[in-house]
Amino acid sequence: MSSVKTYTAYAFETLYSKLHKTDPIPFSKLKLALENDSNVVTEKCPLFVTWNIKQGHDKVLRGCIGNFSDLTLPAGVREYALIAALEDPRFEPITLRELPKLSCSVTLLKNFEKGKDALDWELGKHGIRILINGKKSATFLPEVATEQGWTKEETLQHLVQKAGHYQTSWEEADIELTRYQGIKESLDYDTFMDLREKLQ
Repeated sequence: MSSVKTYTAYAFETLYSKLHKTDPIPFSKLKLALENDSNVVTEKCPLFVTWNIKQGHDKVLRGCIGNFSDLTLPAGVREYALIAALEDPRFEPITLRELPKLSCSVTLLKNFEKGKDALDWELGKHGIRILINGKKSATFLPEVATEQGWTKEETLQHLVQKAGHYQTSWEEADIELTRYQGIKESLDYDTFMDLREKLQ
């Protein structure tokens, strides 16, 4: 088993080596360097990788994609680090020039539960995934609502729109809700490079 911090460093290393066209530092080497981290997880789980970029004093989203299937680790982290960075349809692919402004987060998902209704979840604790009319789905990770300052109702409305129902209110939508929790670690470029230099 390995820590979430190790997976986050591995996600950063995966993109760094891809953009620099070099061989990545092996996961086993990163794991040894960070083995004292206590936030240990199992070898298979759903996950999301998120890239943010500095704009002035703010951090803004630069890519976020994941998968709700149980993914083998660390291979799933490696795969989605690149998908989130280079294939998120909302953004242009991340470039080498942007790398020093980036921060990376890996969120490993757990404790999936069906909600009794659309409001059966807690702000700041749960991520939510909705299925509308049994067809279109969308999710927000656990931190999104609190970071945006949304109420539960506002969160649901944004999520309904994210699922493509722009003219539908959340109260009118036929929503099946699943709530879940996440274990998240973040790493900025400078911290990642400090770690990387120690391993060279």
